[in-house]
Amino acid sequence: MTTATLPKSLLLPLLVCTALLPSAPARAVGTRDFVLDTLESLEGGDLTGTSVASDGTVRAGWTLGSTPVPDASSVWSSLALPDGSVLLGTGSDGKIYRVANGKVTVALETGEMGVSAMVLAWDGAVIAGTFPGGKLYRFATNIPDGSKPQAWITLKDTEDIWALAFDAKGKALYAATGAEGKLYRIDKNAKTEVYFDSEESHLVSLALDADGTLYAGSNGKALLYHITGPGRASVVYDFDADDVKAIAVWSSGKSHMVYAVANTYSSPQKGLPPPRTTGTGSAGPQNNRPNQAGKGVLYRFDASGLAEKMMNNDEAHYVSLVLDAEGAPFVGTGAEGRVYTVDDNHVVRLVADTEERQVGTMQLVGNKRFLCTSDPVVLHDIKGVGGAESVWTSKVLDAGLRAHFGIMDWRATGQLELQTRSGNTDKPDKSWSDWSKAMTAAGKVTSPTARYLQVRARWAPDPKAVLHEVRIPFVTDNARALLTSVSVGETETDAGSSRIPESGGPIEEASSTIKMHWKVENPDNDKLRYRVFYRKLEDKAWRSVSDPNETVTKMDYSWDTTGVPEGRYLIRVDASDELSNPPAEVTRHSLESRPFPVDNTPPVLTQLKLQGTHLSGTATDTIGPIARIEFQLVGSKVWFPIGAKDGVFDEPTEDFDVDVASFIPPGVQLIAVRAFDHAGHQVSRTVSTAAQVIAK
Repeated sequence: MTTATLPKSLLLPLLVCTALLPSAPARAVGTRDFVLDTLESLEGGDLTGTSVASDGTVRAGWTLGSTPVPDASSVWSSLALPDGSVLLGTGSDGKIYRVANGKVTVALETGEMGVSAMVLAWDGAVIAGTFPGGKLYRFATNIPDGSKPQAWITLKDTEDIWALAFDAKGKALYAATGAEGKLYRIDKNAKTEVYFDSEESHLVSLALDADGTLYAGSNGKALLYHITGPGRASVVYDFDADDVKAIAVWSSGKSHMVYAVANTYSSPQKGLPPPRTTGTGSAGPQNNRPNQAGKGVLYRFDASGLAEKMMNNDEAHYVSLVLDAEGAPFVGTGAEGRVYTVDDNHVVRLVADTEERQVGTMQLVGNKRFLCTSDPVVLHDIKGVGGAESVWTSKVLDAGLRAHFGIMDWRATGQLELQTRSGNTDKPDKSWSDWSKAMTAAGKVTSPTARYLQVRARWAPDPKAVLHEVRIPFVTDNARALLTSVSVGETETDAGSSRIPESGGPIEEASSTIKMHWKVENPDNDKLRYRVFYRKLEDKAWRSVSDPNETVTKMDYSWDTTGVPEGRYLIRVDASDELSNPPAEVTRHSLESRPFPVDNTPPVLTQLKLQGTHLSGTATDTIGPIARIEFQLVGSKVWFPIGAKDGVFDEPTEDFDVDVASFIPPGVQLIAVRAFDHAGHQVSRTVSTAAQVIAK
């Protein structure tokens, strides 16, 4: 029942037994590999102009431009105009910015908190929805910069306008609103009607089908509605989520698909920001800047309404959803500023990884293709696919210790150029080596020996090349494994615990088998072999617990002490990395436990007497200490504790003397007494008022 634990600062000076370190760092024999062939292993670095897929491939991807919008922090909506310029609706200041030819101007100031949605409507006019206040603004595309127009419509019983859709055939505008979850239909003359009144607090997303029917998504129960006429709606899907953030519809010939993203948020508001403290607005749906990342899922629904989960992300929720010209879905995340797409085979591709926090809006069809990010706001034009700027850089690869790198090999379709660099900080800085010369075929890594390594690939030679796998073997320095604790008889949670044991708690069950376990720090993750030894405290010679020919690799062992003389003992564990290294480079370390007893015999009870109601006697154990003494009325099931005569059970021999009058009913003349030693062995005797001790 003991453990030895050394603080890290004392491990080296307090070694019990150790091998001397070699004068120069020894190299471990075990060769390991960095293998980059999955989405998880390939993402995480810099993906400029490349895309990484869940099938473990890297291709040339989007080449992005960058136009910052310096005075804005979040973008809620965007609208590409026929002249190639883009309007951006922002939050916190309710401004609409115009981006044209790399120049940013303020086109319009609404005076509201945010511009949540924009569409082109009658005669090419722009309709913008705002929050809070439920106001719609209508203006021409060539409105003078800096305009401050009056609101066109203020929707009745509406605090927030979250999404807009314009039906060119029906010549009607639809607005999804909160905080009463209503869908409004609005005509050119500003006539409004409630087209659908849901039971949810907020309708936050909206999409129009080619035949004029609508799809709407809610915040709360995360319901996807199909709305076929005034007041006529059905639920397509009830997501196990907090909202249906975005919807997109694809129709081409006989093909009809509806895509929807739903999110589950980790914030207490479940997708709702904290209640507003100014104005009359109520709490609205999650904006584009949540406090914490949530979880997102993308579903596809066919013409019959059959649901199919296409992809999910447990690290980030989805903020935006658009379809490209072929109907492929692209989603922008609410963390890390990434764009993903997925094909019919459920192969997920990471196509853009921006430096900003979120991808708030996107457009992939028409004369303008772009994505716009938040925190800060940057408009990224999609210039094309591939080119000299297409460079994939891996995440920092950690060997754990200083490593020697071997021949880098890769599988690719087409021609690529690969380079490496190395360093000893977890983030590349000026102390890292320069990028190595470009390699077009497998070869020795020329970057210096170091703990960390990065790889990058360039698509300049072949924009259509596909990278399938990168493999880099490495061998680390041979670092010695250090035992940090050796425990005997107690569980890991008991060792060093500051919790006060329960008074009168259960006594450990007696056993001749002693269980031991140990902990070790193994910096280079070598396979280790352990040898276990014991010696009696007063002896000098160590004897083997384990069979000398046994290869112990687990960090626990059981020792049967049957036949071992009783007494106090020590355990020593030797750790060796001989299974991973040649004899000249093997390192060892040893650590002893604290003393512990080997006790396989029960205590004895002597001088046991019951004179009237006065019970006395002596309990003696060869090793000790005595742990507990109890008595019981014969025939009863309850045992009552007896205290040590000197007040504490702490010695191999303990006397007891107690008056049991309050426990003995009249006429009872037979009492059982039992004693436990610290190892859990027990002895039991009975005694009568005639002072006759009876064996039990």
